[in-house]
Amino acid sequence: MIDFRNVKKFYSNGTVALDGVDLHVDDGEFVFIVGHSGAGKSTMMKLLLREEAASSGTITVGDYELTNIKNKDIPYYRRNLGVVFQDFRLFPNKTVYENVAFAMQVVGTPRAMIKRRVPAILTTVNLAEKMKCFPRELSGGEQQRVALARALANNPKMIIADEPTGNIDPKMSIEIMNLLMKINKLGKTVIVVTHEKNLVDYYKQRVVMLKEGRIIEDRVGGMFQ
Repeated sequence: MIDFRNVKKFYSNGTVALDGVDLHVDDGEFVFIVGHSGAGKSTMMKLLLREEAASSGTITVGDYELTNIKNKDIPYYRRNLGVVFQDFRLFPNKTVYENVAFAMQVVGTPRAMIKRRVPAILTTVNLAEKMKCFPRELSGGEQQRVALARALANNPKMIIADEPTGNIDPKMSIEIMNLLMKINKLGKTVIVVTHEKNLVDYYKQRVVMLKEGRIIEDRVGGMFQ
């Protein structure tokens, strides 16, 4: 599903963000990416989203080789990804239903399919009764569940969650993580970037730790000391 081979990323100011990263993630895996600020987590996500290109090495995701991907193919590649951000990024003037539906509209999904699929996805994330609400009428945890529903809208192969529990309370954090585990059990590859040791320890999934642009640990279990 995902292969990083000797991936390096240098920025123009001289920063070495990634320094020879090798990583393989199988289809259907659940992986935590952890590390202190500046370790390279955000750069790895930007490379996966193809917001940035690697300076050297190769990155393969499914059938796409991201090092040489053409600009016109990037939007089609991204349809394989569902992304959940820490700050939700919902449209404030659209309802819950409209926020999720929009992700399907922009890729040309027929209206009849949108009408069927959006309520089903909102049921999956326990928000069917909030369909007509606006983001300002929701709690932080509910807003993050809308963001997760939107990430699922186009039935992607992989979910990337970047600090998905960073702006919600501990109880809601468990709820979001349980939903991500549920989604993983449906066959989706799930990548979660986080700094929250308690969550990583609790769920005991594969953990990849970055430090100064390199992977220093890769194992199943809790977070490292």
